[in-house]
Amino acid sequence: MPVISLAEMLESGVHFGHQTRRWNPKMSQYIYTARNGVHIIDLVQTAQLMEEAYNYVRTASEQGKRFLFVGTKRQAAGIVAQEASRCGAYYVNQRWLGGMLTNWETIRTRVERLKDLERREESGALDLLPKKEASVLRREMGKLQKYLGGIKMMRKVPDAVVIVDQRREYNAILECEKLGLPIVSMLDTNCDPDVADIPIPANDDAIRSIKLIVGKLADAIYEGRHGQLESEEPDYEDFEAAIDYVDEGYEVEGVEEYQDFEPPVSEPPVSESPVSEPPVSESPVSEPPVSESPVSESPVSESPVSEPPVSEPPVSEPPVSESSELEGKGDSEE
Repeated sequence: MPVISLAEMLESGVHFGHQTRRWNPKMSQYIYTARNGVHIIDLVQTAQLMEEAYNYVRTASEQGKRFLFVGTKRQAAGIVAQEASRCGAYYVNQRWLGGMLTNWETIRTRVERLKDLERREESGALDLLPKKEASVLRREMGKLQKYLGGIKMMRKVPDAVVIVDQRREYNAILECEKLGLPIVSMLDTNCDPDVADIPIPANDDAIRSIKLIVGKLADAIYEGRHGQLESEEPDYEDFEAAIDYVDEGYEVEGVEEYQDFEPPVSEPPVSESPVSEPPVSESPVSEPPVSESPVSESPVSESPVSEPPVSEPPVSEPPVSESSELEGKGDSEE
């Protein structure tokens, strides 16, 4: 019995890729065709590769290996937390902190801090503290729960990692490659298949597609630990005939119209025209008058200029002879 059927994948929109201009040429081997400017993933290959991924995950789970699910995008966050918790795996669904794997010993100290705060909260020890201090500790605990809650019980680096969106979780992939961890990854038409050890070509943007693939991998982990899962006989459809429904509004017999898929195939490509922006009226900037304070000048002290005395040469008068004086007297007496 196959792990996943074509009908299930068609209902969930697994076959919808990205627009043709956004593709990665390395994904051409997994692309069936293009319709209305959107690539269509070959679901026959997806079913085969999903079978291989399921068997690998189930066998690894039987051997006691631990898995880490990574999906931080909005569409995948809730699904990753739910399915990982159901099968007993670890998960990161908010933000990948640098060094979560390569610097695990440091991250582990923060995990221990989270456990300590939770124990103090359960025992009521935080209620005995001053309100301000207790509020600070509760805020710290909430932040640690947000980013590290999914790996709180992880004691060592996991044995394998499941990636939902390869392009978004590139830092996590780099750390996995550095440590040599196997990567099970969903691959949309804009991804690189060389990075994934176990590829699963599928739409990684639609909620129902993510739910289907991640749920099947969680089933494999659960089956490896606890035994066979109960499943119904799937309803098979021919892939060639099913592709024709793409041009009919994404409708499949007995299935309601799709709502969660991106991008819509039936819409023509939008021609981007330059946006005309109205001229911005610039009002003159009114500057306040600058108040000028009078400058106080100190009086300049003028020292008297010392002029050297002018030396006047004495006027030399010719000496008057006494004889002439006597003559003058005599004349006057007469």
